[in-house]
Amino acid sequence: MALVFEDWMSDSDAVMWQIERDPVLRSTITSVWILDQSPDFKRFDATFSRALEKIPRLRQRVVADPFGVSPPRWEDDPLFDRDFHVRRVRAAGNGTIRDLLDYARPLAGQAFDKDRPLWEFHVVEGLEGGKAGVVMRLHHAISDGVGMVRMTTSLIERTREPRPGRTRAVTLAEEPGPQNRTGDMEHFASAIQHRVRTTAERGLRVGDALRRGLIELAKHPLDGARSLAETAGSVGRLVKPASAPLSPIWTDRSISVNLDVLLVAFADLRAAAKTVDGTLNDAFVAAIAGGLHRYHRSFGEATPELRMSMPIDVRTGEKGDQAGNQFVPARIIIPVALEDPSERMRAVQRLVREQREEPGLPFIDEVSGAINRLGALGATAFVGGMMKAVDFVTSNVPGPPFPVYMGGALIEQMFPFGPLAGAAVNVTLFSYDGVLQVGINSDRLAVKEPERLHACLQESFDEIIALA
Repeated sequence: MALVFEDWMSDSDAVMWQIERDPVLRSTITSVWILDQSPDFKRFDATFSRALEKIPRLRQRVVADPFGVSPPRWEDDPLFDRDFHVRRVRAAGNGTIRDLLDYARPLAGQAFDKDRPLWEFHVVEGLEGGKAGVVMRLHHAISDGVGMVRMTTSLIERTREPRPGRTRAVTLAEEPGPQNRTGDMEHFASAIQHRVRTTAERGLRVGDALRRGLIELAKHPLDGARSLAETAGSVGRLVKPASAPLSPIWTDRSISVNLDVLLVAFADLRAAAKTVDGTLNDAFVAAIAGGLHRYHRSFGEATPELRMSMPIDVRTGEKGDQAGNQFVPARIIIPVALEDPSERMRAVQRLVREQREEPGLPFIDEVSGAINRLGALGATAFVGGMMKAVDFVTSNVPGPPFPVYMGGALIEQMFPFGPLAGAAVNVTLFSYDGVLQVGINSDRLAVKEPERLHACLQESFDEIIALA
């Protein structure tokens, strides 16, 4: 089903856009692909032209509301230059995967040109063995990981051979031009209408929830009162600031990152999860927790718990087809020092299930709206108080279970790198063609020895998989 692209940022997207006043809170999503050969660039250009037609965000920049009435608006860039966003370069060094990751590393921590659309696509030729690489990055305000996968389906193909009639390159003149530029007064009127509409929609949601709560309160006073109190408490827990990270060695933050990767067999990790009647995500998070404990222990630091942030997908009903972010960043205290991997998986399973059942999750739009009304500086300070105390982030994004191609080249591997956004480490899993591609993004100031972190995570995954 086609994605729906709104003209206005949602309040959740706007929060991520506003908080970049603090560069430590930057939220760039980066993906690194390994191709078995250089793509056919004529075919690649044709594919990208179709993607530009299907995905309006690729041609749109962010325009702030000068009157402060509504969130920023997506408008077509009148000076859109595809060559700025799609770049073709040669690999440095010996063309190893390490060289490709080192090329991607500064891009992952770099700010976007805010006068242009918020994405870049780098094709890196000359990797060893005749291979090629792709480094794709986009701002989190455009989409979350699940939405990004749906958007990039326009760039990939199911076969190496081209489909008839789909290799004609489209010239810039044929590509869609600016559609929705507005003047100040028109923008003001539209902003007022948008604010009135969204306020009314939220009022209806909150009113409906309150009405149901009052009915429950009238029928069952004690249960109804308990339910209302639990919802209010849940919202408070979702936004409660924390004073500092729990890690005694990950206390500093910067805007420079390290990138590393792991490969794990999908069937092996899923089989390990089934030994405790858990999910793939339970095994994944338990492996990360065990690896981070190993890393701390190697420095002589006893760390029984770490604070994890994990996106909980809230795509439901008609909102499921809206582009943009549809998640809640849940924060969970994870007992990382549990030596028994089965016990660790069960603990993760229980804690994650509790977070998914939080009654405050449906009100994330209302919470984001309240944060935005603090203004850019207030929102940055408030969110910073939540996110800079996070030790690590995990994210699990499902990908295609079959091989895919780009410009006639097989995409052998697709490594995801989620943003740190104030955390010390982000470990993101992307499942592709029976293999779990794990991207490790770590803050260079916090994680002094990324090679040791990689080894500790690998050992922990091996330990979890051995259960099966």
